Amino acid sequence: MSDLIPLAQAHCVPRKGSDHKLGEARLAELLPQVPGWELAEAGQALVRTFRFKDYYATMAFVNAVAWIAHHEDHHPDLGVHYDRAVVRYSTHDVGGLSENDFICAAKTSALMEHVK
Repeated sequence: MSDLIPLAQAHCVPRKGSDHKLGEARLAELLPQVPGWELAEAGQALVRTFRFKDYYATMAFVNAVAWIAHHEDHHPDLGVHYDRAVVRYSTHDVGGLSENDFICAAKTSALMEHVK
């Protein structure tokens, strides 16, 4: 991924093998580009909780995240609750975080620009 392209406009590419697992220096560069997201599980996952006014709004968001996941062929773990959704990205095929996780995190965050 080129750093000249904003994460929310980039697209995921298949990544397999530990060569694509991000190191600490790259994680430190990318994390500020996805405000609100946190490293979890000793830097092996990217997690954020999104809060909503009700279940309908939560489900609308979750369905939009599912559309992004399908389109990018990169799928998060989701925790769905009445007024919140917990989104967790990690690339199993690399054994930790890849740039795909940050791309999808940015696209997921961008959904909140449309929530009233």
